[in-house]
Amino acid sequence: MAADPILMTAGKWLGAASGVLALTTIVGYLSRWGIRFRLVGITSFTALLAVSCLAFAVSYTPRVQLAGAVSVPVVFDNGIDLVVAAAPDGLADGAAAPTVQQVAQNLRGGGRSSADNLVHVRLRRVETIAPGLSKPVVLAEATRSLTSGDVELQP
Repeated sequence: MAADPILMTAGKWLGAASGVLALTTIVGYLSRWGIRFRLVGITSFTALLAVSCLAFAVSYTPRVQLAGAVSVPVVFDNGIDLVVAAAPDGLADGAAAPTVQQVAQNLRGGGRSSADNLVHVRLRRVETIAPGLSKPVVLAEATRSLTSGDVELQP
């Protein structure tokens, strides 16, 4: 996984600054400076920022963008094996498959578990049948494997 270079650089600089501040804190304690207790807080906060920047830089993965796909909101996610996204009204016919594939690839797998190790992702639109009556229509469906991360479009 590629780390974000700006956050990685900031983490390294903040780590170096926290090391310098740690040495200054030690000198401050030995010399009985009046600012020595403040230096403890500044040093620990700088070290916390350094670790946070490095951890985020390593763990960050950008969202997948597929050609022909449209960004859609997820309207239902049970956290286990079903995710439903809402298609906009003007969605082209050829955009449904790449859109549901994009939603499936952008799912984060942490904490999900199902009996078959699959997450079903559906793209649906709500169509009005009569005034005050509507029904959901599934435009496309994909399954994502929790073990391998592979996405398969369903017919």
